[in-house]
Amino acid sequence: MARFEKENRSSESELIEKLVHINRVAKVVKGGRRFGFAALVVVGDGKGKVGFGKGKAREVPEAIRKATEEAKKNMVRVPLREGRTLHHDIEGRHGAGKVVIRSAQAGTGIIAGGPMRAVFEALGVQDVVTKSLGSSNPYNMVRGTFDALKKQSSPRMVAARRSKKVSEIISSRGDREGATPAPAQDAAPQEGME
Repeated sequence: MARFEKENRSSESELIEKLVHINRVAKVVKGGRRFGFAALVVVGDGKGKVGFGKGKAREVPEAIRKATEEAKKNMVRVPLREGRTLHHDIEGRHGAGKVVIRSAQAGTGIIAGGPMRAVFEALGVQDVVTKSLGSSNPYNMVRGTFDALKKQSSPRMVAARRSKKVSEIISSRGDREGATPAPAQDAAPQEGME
């Protein structure tokens, strides 16, 4: 079946619910086939918390309800940079699916396909670039995305782990990004003047 996307903001909890995929499944019994539905739902608060769940039932609304309840139970917190993108590039995998996620500059938007887009919209990320390699199965893509997001760490987490101050971690990151090209540019004019 085609992939559906649904956004539902409930007034009491303010959670963003996205229906990623619905699959019609059949069980063969003595009298013929019994049809049911499997739903994959992503739930997030738009501020760094996200979860996913799957549910099966004979009717579509019941499958979605079960998946939403499971997603709310399995929410994880992801540290965001400036509340709009990720702190660093990461890879995640599940089964044959592999995802590559990169942080992006302001104004880039969410460059992601189908299931991964739903995860980032529910998470509250505004700028990210992603690529899915291998399996395009929505279940594997969502699980691979969550595998990558669980590896995400902020400068505060790294500083706590290394017993340093956050300013030391951020300054060393700035040195690494800006220091490499500068000596090469300074060296070239000096050689030409001699």
